[in-house]
This record gives sequence, structure tokens and C-alpha cells, in this order.
Amino acid sequence: MSSSQIALLGAIAGLTIFLGLPVGRLRNPAPRLKASLNAVAIGILLFLLWDVLGQAWEPTDVALTDKEWGKAAVSGLVLAVGLAIGLVGLVRYDRWMARRSAPVAARKSEGPGAAAATELTRAQRSSAAQLALMIAIGIGLHNFAEGLAIGNSAASGEISLAVLLIIGFGLHNATEGFGIVAPLAAEGTRPSWAMLGLLGLIGGGPTFVGTLIGERVVNDTLSVAFLGLAAGSILYVVIELLAVARRSGLKELTTWMILVGLLLGFATDAIVTAAGV
Repeated sequence: MSSSQIALLGAIAGLTIFLGLPVGRLRNPAPRLKASLNAVAIGILLFLLWDVLGQAWEPTDVALTDKEWGKAAVSGLVLAVGLAIGLVGLVRYDRWMARRSAPVAARKSEGPGAAAATELTRAQRSSAAQLALMIAIGIGLHNFAEGLAIGNSAASGEISLAVLLIIGFGLHNATEGFGIVAPLAAEGTRPSWAMLGLLGLIGGGPTFVGTLIGERVVNDTLSVAFLGLAAGSILYVVIELLAVARRSGLKELTTWMILVGLLLGFATDAIVTAAGV
């Protein structure tokens, strides 16, 4: 299989994320549907968090088994730093955005009722859009590392493995689109097609870029670094979505839908696992 064919398949694996994004265009979804979408997103992201951390820890685990202490220390440190930057970095960004919006909130409380309501609606939409963007970034970092795995397999001559990875990651990405638009649906925000396109490129495009780089650069440390960043950002987003779920007050429905999201994650991973990857 030529490099161009591998690159094309990598692009297809990433762009399947667009299959789930149109859900964000639903008009005025019912409260239970909003809660369900939010909870399914939590389940999918929890699976991704487990999957990412498992992949990121594997080089350290192998090095420890082989008693390669130096390699284990470097790999573990890279993972820890990536995880910290991905998690704490987004917390700091969120605080910075909160400080910027504080004057708007003050004006909102002082203004007339209609104007205050309009400002509140705009603030909620902005918050939902920011959260959707953060989810897309976290998934994009994860997908970049997946693209590296695809490219590395192709570069090693393991074409059948590369194709299996493309199929498995493509199925994963198809469900990740739901996770990206969940905050928008939860707030009743109807994004434009252009915004959905941008979110899809941020979340899915890195699979293609990672495939191109992975064919030429085989580097475990680079992969661990991006997986660590992805894990940190995904963990932050899960914490935020759990707060949204608690506000909905639909505890039983949320629990079931989180389970559905987790099972979706495992189901889409089954083809790769069954192949012994």
C-alpha cells in the first residue's frame, strides 16, 4: 500500500467524526434528550480516558518489566508532565475566561430584565461553545496519537495492522462527534454548519496529520507526550460535563446513559481488540 493510500485512509478514519456532529443542529431538544446526550458523551469520554492512559502507560510498563530504569523514568515523566499540562492548563484557561466575563456579569445584573436575560443567554452559549471546543481539542490530541500509531504501523510494513487501526479508530471517531456537540445540545445552542465543520477538523483532522508524521517519525516519547496531553484535557472535560449532569437533576437517566456511552466506546474498540492489536 502506497503512502498516499495510507494517508487517504488516515483522513477517512479522522473525518468519520463528522457523522456524529449534526446532532448539534437539533432544534430545542427536550430536557431528557439534552441530559441523555450529555451523559452519553461522559461515558464515551470516560472510555477514551481509560484507553488513552492505558496506551500512554504502556511504554513505561514495558520498560519497567525489562528493567530499563532510565527509559521508564523518562517515559513516566513525559506522561506526568503531559497530563499536568492538559488538565491544569485548561483549569487556568477556564479561570482566565471567567475573569474576562466577570465585568459582563456585573453589567448583566445591573441592566433591565430583558437585556439581562439576553446577556445571560449569550453567556451560556459562549460557555457551551468553549466546552465543545475543549472537547474537540482533547479528542484531537488523542486522535493525533492514534494517527501516529497508524503511520508507525505502515512504516514498519505492518499494513494489515494499519488497516485494522484505521477501521477501529474510524468507528471510535464516529461516536466522538456526539461527545463534542453534547454541551451545545445541553444548553439548547444550535451551532452553524461552519462551526460544526471547524470542530470536526479540530477533533478529527489530527488523525490525518498524525498518520503523515507517523510514517516518517517513529518515536514513543512523542506519542506518550500527546497521549498525556489528551488524557489531561479529557479528564477536565469529564469533570465539567459531570457538573452539567448534576444540574439536570435526572440522576437515573444520566447513570444509564453514561453506561451506554461506556459500552459504545468498548463496542467500537472491539474490532481492534478481536484482531489482537
